[in-house]
Amino acid sequence: MNERIKREIDLLPHRPGCYLMHDKSGKVIYVGKAKDLYKRVSQYFLRSQSGKVFKMVSQVEYFETIITNTEKESLILECNLIQKYYPRFNVLLKDGKSYPYIALKKTDDPLLKIARNKKDKNYDYFGPFPNSSAAYDMIDLLNKLFPIRKCRHIPNSPCLYYHLGQCLGPCINKIEISEYQNVKKKITNFLLGRDKETRRDLVEKMKKASDNLEFERANEYKNLIIAIDHCTQKQTVQIKDNKPLDVVAYSLRDGYLSIIFMMYRNGNLLGKELYVVEEFNELNDQLANLIVQFYDKHEVPKKLVLSLASLKESIQNTFDCEVIVPTRGLLFNLVSDASVNAKNGLDEHFLTARLEDDKNAMLEELGRIANIPTPYYIELFDNSHLQGSEPIGAMVAFINGEKAKKLYRKFNINHEEARDDYASMREVIYRRYKRLKEENKEFPDLIIVDGGLGQIHAAKEALDASGVSINLLGLYKNDKHQTDGLMDVEGRKYQIQKDTPLFYLLMRMQDEVHRFAITFHRSKHLKNYKASILDDIENLGIKRKEALMKLYPSVADLMDASIEELSQIVPLKVATDIYNKLHE
Repeated sequence: MNERIKREIDLLPHRPGCYLMHDKSGKVIYVGKAKDLYKRVSQYFLRSQSGKVFKMVSQVEYFETIITNTEKESLILECNLIQKYYPRFNVLLKDGKSYPYIALKKTDDPLLKIARNKKDKNYDYFGPFPNSSAAYDMIDLLNKLFPIRKCRHIPNSPCLYYHLGQCLGPCINKIEISEYQNVKKKITNFLLGRDKETRRDLVEKMKKASDNLEFERANEYKNLIIAIDHCTQKQTVQIKDNKPLDVVAYSLRDGYLSIIFMMYRNGNLLGKELYVVEEFNELNDQLANLIVQFYDKHEVPKKLVLSLASLKESIQNTFDCEVIVPTRGLLFNLVSDASVNAKNGLDEHFLTARLEDDKNAMLEELGRIANIPTPYYIELFDNSHLQGSEPIGAMVAFINGEKAKKLYRKFNINHEEARDDYASMREVIYRRYKRLKEENKEFPDLIIVDGGLGQIHAAKEALDASGVSINLLGLYKNDKHQTDGLMDVEGRKYQIQKDTPLFYLLMRMQDEVHRFAITFHRSKHLKNYKASILDDIENLGIKRKEALMKLYPSVADLMDASIEELSQIVPLKVATDIYNKLHE
């Protein structure tokens, strides 16, 4: 413990807040929160430590604190600081699923859509659904069952849906408010699982059509009944309470912690999210932080059921929901089930020997092999073009061996010779680090370019031009065009032994920058191609183009659209011109 830390400990207040540990270079390597900053922070240096905590403390050069008024404020601030600094000794949850909702418009005629959040107050929301496919299946079914509006822009003449009886036809009919309210009520009841009448009605219609030898129509009713059963099937676990409820439990084993979130909606088990992370520091503090991270990106339920009583107060003070720690009854059984799932998830983690086990050790090994300081923050670059056209650059970031998607960047390359990959690399690297320098932002510990010595030299020239010095390596390939290891600016090769965790980590990084570059290039190419198809069509302006491209994301979708469908978005003559041009 150095003199600076001794002085800082003496100045610590007995108040709640957050603390940030810095290493010799000034980087934040750990963020924590405390009810009492003096008691919590001083124990790091005044007590003997072991394992990962000892390693962290040994690297601390100084610390700083931020005082808050309450423990709730410190817990939320801790989460925000971790998201800002990506400290290497903090655990960050991977981005989980973004559960979709079905949104039903409150005013005017009923209109359904998929929503990823519940921010628009003009809609009622149902769900969340386990995945996008389930949500789209449900919307497709609702559109067939109830006569709701399908067109985003009301046309001047009725469409096919009106003639099929699947729309009330607001384009030609004046619909009474009471009729709309009745349809909305039926949709709401159906989505809440209260509507048995719709299915019974379809069964009767199917039998009647069959008796009248209208077998094709009877089969249509049968398919609708099957679709209802598929979309509304109940999970194996049910509870009587219809309030949104999540059950949170954990398990510990050999320095690892698993935490599970089991989500119940409308009395049914929606799904679960399981995370396995390294155990670090106080169990209560780590669990509380992981829970706050999870609900930073997910909806907080009305009820939160916990397996650990000592967490109740801090979580109750943080979230506007009812927090329960049951000791018997149905909720206790749900907690027990969640705990079993958490344990099984941890066991599976060990059995599969996942790559995520110790990324810090892999990064330290990478630093030793390449004779550079441990690269906890790595940025990788790749470029792409299509026979010299539409060149782009892509950058992905990994912090502590994990994807940091908020830091990903895309680059439209501006230089004239699009086929010149070296010029593309120079431009992208220069723009990236010139901007970071101007904005006084943190540089990565290591840059990796996907290519041999030529790409490495191009990147080095760009770094020199921008006045920045960063460790630089390239992924080189053998004579079989397989990635073999790393190469530095001097052409020295650092072979990475295959079938090792470090090699797989580098391959995953390489695959990710490839994927990001190709995805960006394809989306740009399709957008340009689709836009060019729509050029030179009379009375087709920018707004109408945008409306078409939003409804028909790909050229194939646009090709499949009939003139009648297109005429719901643009005038009939324009729709005809589009159709004719596409099918020339």
